[in-house]
This record gives sequence, C-alpha cells and structure tokens, in this order.
Amino acid sequence: MVSSPHEALHRIFRADPGLFARLLPQAGIDFPEHSAIEPLDTDLTEIRPLERRVDSVFRVRVPGEEGGFVLAVESQGKPDPKKHNSWTYYLAHIYAKYRLPPFLLVVCRDKATASWAAEPIRIGRGFHTSMVVFPLVLGPGTLPVITEPDEAARDLGVAVFSALAYAKDPGLTAILDALASGVAVDADKSGSRGNSETGGDVDRVDWAEIVEIGLGEGPGREYWRHLMATYTPNFPGSNTIVEESWLEGRAKGQAEAVLHILKARGIEISGSVRERVTECTDLDALGTWLDRSLSVARAEELFVEE
Repeated sequence: MVSSPHEALHRIFRADPGLFARLLPQAGIDFPEHSAIEPLDTDLTEIRPLERRVDSVFRVRVPGEEGGFVLAVESQGKPDPKKHNSWTYYLAHIYAKYRLPPFLLVVCRDKATASWAAEPIRIGRGFHTSMVVFPLVLGPGTLPVITEPDEAARDLGVAVFSALAYAKDPGLTAILDALASGVAVDADKSGSRGNSETGGDVDRVDWAEIVEIGLGEGPGREYWRHLMATYTPNFPGSNTIVEESWLEGRAKGQAEAVLHILKARGIEISGSVRERVTECTDLDALGTWLDRSLSVARAEELFVEE
C-alpha cells in the first residue's frame, strides 16, 4: 500500500492500469485502443553506483502494432530542473532496453508544477537541437474538477485521481464531499468491489486509503478522515461493501473505547473479556457495554443481563 502523497499519485495507476485510458482523454490527450496495460520493472540502473529509478513504468499493448509502447510515470511535487536530466535518461534507456516507443507522463498536484512539467525539454545548443522531450502532464488545470457525487460514482478511479490532483485547491472540501458520496452511491448500486470498465477489482476501502495518504498531512486529510468516520449508509441492511466496512469500523472503534475506559479506570481485563469485546460486531451490544464500562467494578459485569 502507498505510504506518501508522492507514491499515491503514481501508484494509483498500478491499482487501476486502465485509468490511463480514462484520464488522458479528459486532459485532451488521445490514448489508443489497447488490449493490455502491464506494469514493468522501475529499475533503470545501468551502473551499480548510479541508481536510476522511475516511479512507475507500464507496457501498453496495442492491437495491430507489434510490441505496443512504454509509458513512464513520474510524480512531481515541485519544479526541479534536475529532473530534466533524469527524464531524458529514462526515455533513452527505456527505448534502448525495450526497443519500443517511450512516453513520459508527469502527474502533479499544483498548477505551477504542471505548467513547468509541460514545457518541452530541449537538448542541444543554439546551432543545433539533438533531442526534444515532450512530457504528457496530468494535474490541476488539465483535468476537470469533480464535485458531483453521481459523476464521482461513475468512475471512482478518475474521481480519486482528480481529488489528489486538486489536493491544494481551495475548493477541496467540495471535491471530497462528492467523492465520499460517490463511493457510497456506487457501492449501494452495485454492492460489489467494482467493474472492469471503471476500476477493476479495486476495493472502495482501498480507494479511501489511497485518498487519505495521497492528501498528505493537513486539513484536507483531516476532513477526509472525518467524512469516512461519520459516514452513514444510505441503504442500511443492503449489505454493500461500504456498509460492511462502515459497520466494521464502528464496531472496532466502540470495542477499543470499552477496553480503553476499563484500563483507564484500573479494571483488570481478562483474555476472555478482551476477546468477546473485540470480536463483537453488534453495535447495540457494544453501546451497552460502553455505557457500563464507566461504572462496573469488574470487567465481567459488562455482560450481565438486565
């Protein structure tokens, strides 16, 4: 699982490789009909002491074309002229290694970086240009802002990436509101983990975690955590994955609260009591035990029938 905003912005494509074909056209970039998109090794090192590692690399197989092409994905947090050297190296090495046309896709979280990344990289002098690199860019300004739950539900992968791309936008709360509702609406309709056209088998809980980590530290992340913690299923009893995850989270939180209160009051907690509390998924029972934990003299009294 991803561990930083930098990783989230490019590893989202490993979770859902088909996202390329759905995102790039929204930024005005044509993406060909393809038969498969496969992750490749990201290590482009040639000489051991000099490590060269691109964030993510994919091979796109195109019907009617031998071999297809290679797509290198770089997550960029700020303008960095040193990256021009790395990017030209990546493309040259990929071309030499796979003998396939390479393309560079830079994903960004702010407009200044996206604008900088989109500038052609020209290698040469005034009298001659040896090479020109034209990066493809996804980020604020190149993608639409998604603030409608129905639109978010239609393609969670696109909505999640859009939320991460606009993580520094002043209107982030509206984007996250739509995304949170979109997750619920989509799951309530399908009751499944996803479909092959809009996200494969990516779990809604996985998407939620990618969003939380991808937002980074700050008010946006705290707001998203609040949305996830206070979510109430729109269709209780429908057994959707969102409802199941919500119930599991609520139950776990209630159980931890019961045990925490007992421990804070100095009440001894036996293994059998701890096991019964932590394995319980009945929110009503847990609520009763939580109330009792404030006054019982022994942990076993939590379970005494009225």
